[in-house]
Amino acid sequence: MAPVPGEAPETPRERVNRRWNEIMQETRIAQTGVQILFGFLLSVAFTPLFRDLGTFDHVVYVITVVSGATATACLIAPVSIHRFLSGQRMKDEMLEVAHRLMMGGMLLMAVTIGCTLLLILHVIVPGVMAKVLVGGVMLWFALSWYALPLWMRRRSARRTAQQEAS
Repeated sequence: MAPVPGEAPETPRERVNRRWNEIMQETRIAQTGVQILFGFLLSVAFTPLFRDLGTFDHVVYVITVVSGATATACLIAPVSIHRFLSGQRMKDEMLEVAHRLMMGGMLLMAVTIGCTLLLILHVIVPGVMAKVLVGGVMLWFALSWYALPLWMRRRSARRTAQQEAS
């Protein structure tokens, strides 16, 4: 990353510390959302209506709960890694692993949200409309969470390459 004019460049240690602090803040935000959703999901199986749902809805529920649990594990794992490895001078490695866990956790959270929507809308909206609505929401997740950042990264890399070539 090129230094910003007027700002002192970061040392490698400052950069990794900044990136670690950023990923921890991002983790806090994502953890809260997935934990609230997961808590809600755990209570669904104990409602009277749940027994009346069909096999499809039960399968979707199981997928939803399992993806919510694994998303929770992925999004909390960086905290555990930090606790176990703090002071071991492994922040670069911790940052790389935390990044991968966050990306996996975000994907699993999107799956959990999509399955939750499918479970709810399949009960409320007749026919194929529930699946169409969920497909539209999941497309939005894919575009806003993955495609947009990747497009922005590629555009920035092209701009940097053009500036370096001039």
